[in-house]
Amino acid sequence: MWADEAALDATARRIDDWESSIAERAARARALAAQIQALTGNARSPDRMVEVTVDSAGLLTDLRLDERTRQHAAALTARQILQTALAARHDLLRQVTEITTQALGAGDPTAAALVASYWHRLDPDQGPSDAGR
Repeated sequence: MWADEAALDATARRIDDWESSIAERAARARALAAQIQALTGNARSPDRMVEVTVDSAGLLTDLRLDERTRQHAAALTARQILQTALAARHDLLRQVTEITTQALGAGDPTAAALVASYWHRLDPDQGPSDAGR
């Protein structure tokens, strides 16, 4: 009878530990999601005429053009806007990679999948850098 009770107690402790682990991981996931949601990516063109901010989904939320852009062809300004928006998304991706790695660990498969998902959505042509893997 003692062996059965000891096994039952051990099993109950394992289930409690497992449940606690799941609850802890869920709390970390919620905290990480909130952190990512609050992120913005920012970039300036090399000549500082274009400044772009993107939200956590990579969508443009702010665009600032220096008055000097009026002296340039619209096509040049358009290219600068697109390049600077990409740089802002890369800034966002860098931040997502950093906080995800801090929260879940560098070798965590969930972290790797999350970062890869962001790279795929925000810069599908490049993919995640080796540093983010």
